[in-house]
Amino acid sequence: MPMSETLKLAMELIARPSVTPHDEGCQQLLIERLERLGFQIERLSFGGVDNFWAQRGSVRPLVALAGHTDVVPPGPLEQWTSDPFRPEVRNGFLYGRGAADMKGSLAAFITAVETFVGRHPRHAGAIALLITSDEEGPAVDGTVRVMDWLKANGRHIDYCVVGEPSCQTRLGDVIKIGRRGSLNGRLTVHGVQGHIAYPQPGANPIHAFAPALSTLVRTEWDKGNQHFPPTSFQISNIHAGTGAENVTPGQLTAQFNFRFSTAVTEGELCQRVEDVLKACSLRYDLAWKLSGQPFLTGQGRLLDALSHAVRETLSVEPSLSTAGGTSDGRFIAPTGTEVAEFGPLNDSIHRIDECIAVTDLDLLARVYTRTLERLLA
Repeated sequence: MPMSETLKLAMELIARPSVTPHDEGCQQLLIERLERLGFQIERLSFGGVDNFWAQRGSVRPLVALAGHTDVVPPGPLEQWTSDPFRPEVRNGFLYGRGAADMKGSLAAFITAVETFVGRHPRHAGAIALLITSDEEGPAVDGTVRVMDWLKANGRHIDYCVVGEPSCQTRLGDVIKIGRRGSLNGRLTVHGVQGHIAYPQPGANPIHAFAPALSTLVRTEWDKGNQHFPPTSFQISNIHAGTGAENVTPGQLTAQFNFRFSTAVTEGELCQRVEDVLKACSLRYDLAWKLSGQPFLTGQGRLLDALSHAVRETLSVEPSLSTAGGTSDGRFIAPTGTEVAEFGPLNDSIHRIDECIAVTDLDLLARVYTRTLERLLA
């Protein structure tokens, strides 16, 4: 059976070892095909990160397809059944790093656009692709910088489909309509180092922090709402001590994260943590880093079009979800854009032997094509 165009392109992309933030020529593959369709290409490099914006048409509504060419490192190569950067089809699945996250979606984007433009060469509105190689990494020179460039150039995205792997048990079962915010804290608790046999002159920061930690872990930060679960607090790392068994530490460092809903603000979380630390009379320094605000897309033209496309193409009724980590949708939604994430199954992403069902590649492209038709045809 001959390979479909979507499968061929997905394999070409996987064969390029584009471990974040490197692109390794993936974007050039996409650009060449888009240029043949009449897209105007803007190559946008920031901080050594490759991005591009491709647009066909100049009137609204502007529908964007957003994604990334970078992938996470493959991990131990000897644990892969086949080379992660030599794509291989086995038993109906395409294997390779990025197959599901998200080179399969990128390939489906391109073939969907090719089909759509072939059917509707004089379509309404405009189509764009926003592609970065900085999603799996720090995400500071990718989509967020492209959004700044779009604003400076007076361009506004009306509807955006992000090709992140969204589905759980079968293609079409989940559309992501938002994501929780992510707030990181790095805490340093100051004590006084000393001999463990003579603790009185010292001040053990581990002991001092223990009551505060207990309070933070037990605190209910909010109750969530109809779209989001309650905000979660998790410690990711704690370190103290010299490694010697007879020395009390002089300081403790702790890293923690909030995944927070729209029921609470970043400022409220920061203040409540500070209140706990001060109530425990700690001497401390605390640095905050906001990775992204929560966002939510309500019912509108985009969700209507995408949901109908899933039902028509896959005979599946999709559920709407905000679960999971952050995505680049957090940089797009604040501009007032309707944002939804839809892509393949996420059960193998970032894992050894990452894969996608070959049949899902073409079905995914058909969903994207039908969504464009409902919005622009």
